[in-house]
Amino acid sequence: MNNTGVWDVVVIGSGPGGYAAAFRASDLGKKVLLIDRDEKLGGVCLNRGCIPSKALLHIVKIVNETQHLSKVGVSFGDPKFDIEKIRNHKNKIISQLNSGISQLAKARKVSVLSGKASFVTNSEILVETKEGDEKIKFKHCIIASGSTSSMLPNVPLNHPSILTSKTALDLESVPESLLIIGGGIIGLELGQVYSTLGSSVSVVEYMSSLVPGADDDITKPLIRKLKKQFKSIMLSSKVTNVDVGSEGEVKVSIEKNNEIKERMYEKVLVAVGRKPNTDLLQLENTDVKVNDKGFIVVDEYQKTTVNSIFAIGDIAGNPMLAHKATHEGKVAAEVCAGLPAAMDAKAIPSVVYTDPEIAWVGLTEKEAADKGIPYELGDFPWSASGKAMILNASQGKTKILFEPETKKVLGGAIVGPVAGDLISEVSLALEMGSDVEDLALTVHPHPTLGETVGAAAEVLEGTMTDLFIPQKRK
Repeated sequence: MNNTGVWDVVVIGSGPGGYAAAFRASDLGKKVLLIDRDEKLGGVCLNRGCIPSKALLHIVKIVNETQHLSKVGVSFGDPKFDIEKIRNHKNKIISQLNSGISQLAKARKVSVLSGKASFVTNSEILVETKEGDEKIKFKHCIIASGSTSSMLPNVPLNHPSILTSKTALDLESVPESLLIIGGGIIGLELGQVYSTLGSSVSVVEYMSSLVPGADDDITKPLIRKLKKQFKSIMLSSKVTNVDVGSEGEVKVSIEKNNEIKERMYEKVLVAVGRKPNTDLLQLENTDVKVNDKGFIVVDEYQKTTVNSIFAIGDIAGNPMLAHKATHEGKVAAEVCAGLPAAMDAKAIPSVVYTDPEIAWVGLTEKEAADKGIPYELGDFPWSASGKAMILNASQGKTKILFEPETKKVLGGAIVGPVAGDLISEVSLALEMGSDVEDLALTVHPHPTLGETVGAAAEVLEGTMTDLFIPQKRK
């Protein structure tokens, strides 16, 4: 590669945020170089995260649906799993998307370099490639180098019996027994995958609840289902030690209420969160500041403490979500191009792609209680939804929080099929400053799950007819 010139924009990392930043900068007329450690573009999300996990979770959903159909007169028999075909199907999807990103880069004339990037100065980076080291000079740099799985200090590293989200998604085998350390989004999604494929799955969580960020009433239908699918769910429990035997068996010591019990598992999946990849960048050679949690400090323009260096996505702080990274990447690219852009989204939606799905955005009731924020609630149970009943989803619900005086949307949460799709309407309402009347008077198609959003607003408005709610006459 010709490195004699100065690049307008260099992007480190080709995940959803990185390639979005590179492509947007190119669209705005900038000379762009996109660098990634992997030869395949797409980052963690595409290659070993969001996309492969959802490909496998789709199988979980279909299996669950066929099990329900057997109760209403349609029987398919017990499912048979060909792990190699499932793995190939997942990998084919990844490969097609890899190719698509590469084609988009080529069409936009974005140069791509495979190698490990680290900073030399505030305006120069070193890239270690297979062909040798290259020094790259830039006018602007956007750091989008993401995060990696966190590991516990008492867990052996690089052993085939100890899985991370990456190795779990490789789907090399289906263990007879599997312990998942961590009851958050990643752990529960992969837990359902392996349980459906035949593993006896147990979950141990340090906190007192699963998916701690979501409200308890929203997680309740999921937990009810997981208790049937998983062998055990151990809350308020701490893993104190993990030993791998000579045959690969794993002995795990778990402490609860000052009592330690030892249990044996074929494999253990560590899903206790992720950490930013700031340690790979040699940021000490720059004036970029990093906070005590390892995140790069940025402002609303995604600028770091160096005016020409930006940071987006996981490495720039929570929440560590692909859609947040994409939005930030576009903001950073536009600021590089001199446009008046800023990261001013009112809220970032979160989704757990289990069956049932859980999604929330903005203020939760937990957060409102912790911070003393007043709110009014529109809460619609899916037991009153014909479409939910058809889909065997009558345990679902949609709820929306409103500001008491203005009645504007503060947040919302949904549990049930396609909750991750449905939450988009609540996100838009929050972003647009919509109030309860805006949602209640929006005509939603029937019968759909989407109409539960309008129904939740109608409950608060007092115009709901599908439920009997005694109203005070005005």
